[in-house]
Amino acid sequence: MSPEEKDQKIERLEQENKALRERIAELERSLGLDSKTSSKPPASDGLKKSSKIRIKSLREKGKRPSGGQIGHPGQTLEQVLKPEKIVEHPTPCSCPGCGCDIGVVGVKKIIKRQVFDIPAPRIIVTEHRVAVKECPKCKVLLQGSFPESVTAPVQYGARIRAVAAYLNHQHFIPEDRLSEVLLDLFGCQMTPGTIANTTKTLAKIIEPVVIEMASEVKASPVKHLDETGLRIGGKTNWLHVVSTQTETWYRVAPKRKDIEVLDDIKGVVVHDHWKPYYQLLGVNHALCNAHHLRELKALEEIEQESWAKSMKKLLLLACNYKHRYPQGIPENIIARINQLYERIIKRGLDFHFCQIPLNLKGNRGRVKRRIGHNLLLRLQNYVDDVLLFLTELDVPFTNNQAERDLRMMKCKQKISGGFRSFDFAVSFVNIRSFLSTASKRNLNLLEVITDALLGNVSVFLSSNPTS
Repeated sequence: MSPEEKDQKIERLEQENKALRERIAELERSLGLDSKTSSKPPASDGLKKSSKIRIKSLREKGKRPSGGQIGHPGQTLEQVLKPEKIVEHPTPCSCPGCGCDIGVVGVKKIIKRQVFDIPAPRIIVTEHRVAVKECPKCKVLLQGSFPESVTAPVQYGARIRAVAAYLNHQHFIPEDRLSEVLLDLFGCQMTPGTIANTTKTLAKIIEPVVIEMASEVKASPVKHLDETGLRIGGKTNWLHVVSTQTETWYRVAPKRKDIEVLDDIKGVVVHDHWKPYYQLLGVNHALCNAHHLRELKALEEIEQESWAKSMKKLLLLACNYKHRYPQGIPENIIARINQLYERIIKRGLDFHFCQIPLNLKGNRGRVKRRIGHNLLLRLQNYVDDVLLFLTELDVPFTNNQAERDLRMMKCKQKISGGFRSFDFAVSFVNIRSFLSTASKRNLNLLEVITDALLGNVSVFLSSNPTS
């Protein structure tokens, strides 16, 4: 082998070695990611969770001990002044010690013990009757009128149907199991088909309410946006949420980028830096810093990049200031945070500029950047969106509102796996929008569903804080 051939072989082996090292580092990083260092769901951590996942947290250790704090209002069961039922238990007529007759002795005091329970649930059948009379003169049959909700010779009432809808859509009990639950609880043999028809009826009644709710949440000053996958008919569709502290609006879309319905949205939108959201015009953007903290934690623990640790501490400090000054953070503190932010970004960029460039895959395209370098550029280019929570009182530090509103929908997916038809998925998300908003407004969900099935949604509309 000639010296030239040896040099070419050594160069080729070095390039292969470099590519293999980069591939190994990429695989090691993917194995090191979990729900605490990325946007992966906790269920993806598996059954064999490492101790670091359970112990380490993005939250800083507080000064107060864990558990209930001194002086906090408890929720202990307390006796009521007027119980519905009183049971008198007789006192012995004679003293067991000396045999003295105490039947005529006056009562010294009464000891009360109250038991909170519910009566045995059962179905109550109400028969509605109207009399039919014949006019003796013109022979016309005359009869009274039934209530609007009574339309068939035999039917289920609004309350039992509301219980079925509540358990089905708030607690995600499937129709087949729900039929068994109703039979065991109330002796009611409501079939799964009847439960599905109740869902369709309720969704149709509340459809105007959901439309009005959607327009209100899009016009609110600050709203949270997020999306997740949803299986319909064996195919992946997308569930989008736009929510505030008092309203939730879910919608289903065949494609993830179907956001044309949000073209008229106004105010501030808080999201996780999904690029299509930046196509929305006439809005200000605020980025979720919980996502940034998880990415920074991964860079700190896996890549050992020191700037990531500094940036994580700075963001947590800024979050503390947000809670410490609810009326607005002083301008000098904001200026200092921005100054430190720029310094950390510069330090991180200097670090990555000194690194050996990654191999170019193929003969075309730009050189791939490291994950930490990409995050630095995002934090640099979108600094106003990252730190908007410092200057705007109503803008939160994270997008947790949307994350919480999506969590229950993922719970539904874990139970049932998905939906058979697109129309039923739309009915479900409309009902969930209705129930989530009612819950945020501190309304009794069972009463709200019962009123809706009776055609009365005025109570729900009047509860709107903005009305």
